[in-house]
Amino acid sequence: MSTTSQSIRNRAFRLRQRPVGEPGPEDLELVEEDVRPVADGEVLVRTLYLSLDPTNRLWMSDMRQYSPPVELGAVMRGIGVGEVLESRNDDISVGDIVFGYTDWQEYCVAGAEAGFSVLPNPLPAPLTAFLGALGHTGLTAYVGVEMADLKPGETLVVSAACGAVGSIVGQIAKARGARVVGIVGGAEKARHLVEDFGFDACIDRLDPDWRESFDAATPDGVDVNFENVGGAIMDHVFMRLNLNARVILCGMISQYDAAGSNSDWQGQINVGQILMQRATMRGFIVSDHVDQFAAGVGYLAGLLAEGRLKYDETIVEGFDQAPTALRKLFTGDKTGKLLIHVADPS
Repeated sequence: MSTTSQSIRNRAFRLRQRPVGEPGPEDLELVEEDVRPVADGEVLVRTLYLSLDPTNRLWMSDMRQYSPPVELGAVMRGIGVGEVLESRNDDISVGDIVFGYTDWQEYCVAGAEAGFSVLPNPLPAPLTAFLGALGHTGLTAYVGVEMADLKPGETLVVSAACGAVGSIVGQIAKARGARVVGIVGGAEKARHLVEDFGFDACIDRLDPDWRESFDAATPDGVDVNFENVGGAIMDHVFMRLNLNARVILCGMISQYDAAGSNSDWQGQINVGQILMQRATMRGFIVSDHVDQFAAGVGYLAGLLAEGRLKYDETIVEGFDQAPTALRKLFTGDKTGKLLIHVADPS
């Protein structure tokens, strides 16, 4: 007999206050509550894995951004994969594994607003890959590299290169014949990307001489900058841009803790190089490019099957750990995709 919404209690994290600086557990409240009945067009989903992403920090802030901020008292927004326990949706069946906005809760009742898509059965890769290399982070890398119009022989630089997006960006670029230089926080991460992921060079930004090392690693300048960090790193890369370079602005995580306190935002000092080098700079949000998702997943799955795409995961056990684990995105205490393991499929 299938589980119904009336027979379970849900635990959820609701936004208690807007963070000032680095987010902490005190900003979220863990509550237990009844699950509402499933209406026509809706499904009941048990969350299996929850994705932690830098955008979670933006959503917690009341600032101008690409989507409405999470309202105080509301369940924290988040993307996950889960198992369908009850369905009143003709396109989704009990037992299906779905991807979408589960939000930060153990059980989710939602309709079209969650954007649930059914994952293939059997899965062609581990379930967690559909929140990483074959999920929204892998697609972010794919869409951004497509946008860059990267050509063989060009030099691509990617910051936060050991992260879920950056590590995939570098491997796509290598597959397309580019020279790839990563920027990371830590010598071990730099070694890992060169020796295990095939980057041509990787710079440890914690090294006092990182600027000199970066210049030496980009003797022919930079044609494409896939930017995830902003701040001083982005400023230095600006000074290495070639004529007609492309800057793909995916994130500025170095500035997210200042979100909601506009006086603390730091502008880019060397942004004038966009003009001087006749470069282009374009920001993008992956959800605006749904039309590329099918091609992107096919491309990434092909690289994975060929052994040309690797990925790292940092999996934290237990739904209760989500607020504390979120900090790992900003401290660098993780590699690859950061996930919370909530439950196993039945």
